[in-house]
Amino acid sequence: MSEQERNKTPYFDIKALSAYLQIKVSTLYAWSAQSKIPSIKIHGVIRFRKEEIDAWVEGFRNEKPKAIMLRFKDKGCDIDSLIAKAKRNVYNDTRGETRPESAQRKEK
Repeated sequence: MSEQERNKTPYFDIKALSAYLQIKVSTLYAWSAQSKIPSIKIHGVIRFRKEEIDAWVEGFRNEKPKAIMLRFKDKGCDIDSLIAKAKRNVYNDTRGETRPESAQRKEK
């Protein structure tokens, strides 16, 4: 299908959409099955409406990263003491391992 014909048809097949979005066919199949991308199924054949896909892609433009709120019990702490406390809680004395204490071997 030529570029002009593709622009005239209101629906993409999976390969045409893959080329249009530069996303793997397998990813598009998965997204369609999970309803992550607008699609329709016609007797088992998946099709994508160009206008819906363009609107869906534009929706990501306005998406802002979610802010992470950190809450501290002790509001008088400085960042250096918080980092030191976190390191003490994560690292243990045996070779700087980061395994949880329950997973470590208990030495006698």
